Amino acid sequence: MSKRLSNQRISANLWFNKNAEEAVNFYLGIFKNAKKGRVTYYGKEGFEFHGMPEGSVLTIEFILDGQEFIALNGGPHFQFNEAISFVVNCSNQEEVDYYWDKLREGGDEKAQMCGWLKDKFGVSWQIVPTVLADMMDDPDAAKVQRVSAAIFQMKKLDIAELEKAFGK
Repeated sequence: MSKRLSNQRISANLWFNKNAEEAVNFYLGIFKNAKKGRVTYYGKEGFEFHGMPEGSVLTIEFILDGQEFIALNGGPHFQFNEAISFVVNCSNQEEVDYYWDKLREGGDEKAQMCGWLKDKFGVSWQIVPTVLADMMDDPDAAKVQRVSAAIFQMKKLDIAELEKAFGK
């Protein structure tokens, strides 16, 4: 019988230097619907390639709100960048505030704009109110332009300000 955390066909693999366990615990502490799965460890094999001590964490499977991830301690060879980010869809301002504040703790203050932030591990997130998609899909181009202009003035997205720009 499989010990897999889920049967998801595709999972996001996050490459960390040596702090995958710290990152997973950080994310598990933020997302209320979260679960840690299997943890695998480095053996003696391949040390000349990976340089990780035997018995140190290789991978950790985890799920955040139904999305499966694998955290890998792969060494300093690769770094996160903004080309990949994870969107957290929020139903109200309270959720936007919560995820924004929690995920940005210790993160890069300069990498915050238009609902985007970079956490202390270098992972990029977009904290987005679900009403934004409807606003941006409105047939009234003037409303869409006003909302777009408002977004570019924000770091954390403010639903009341977006609705004001939209004309609600």
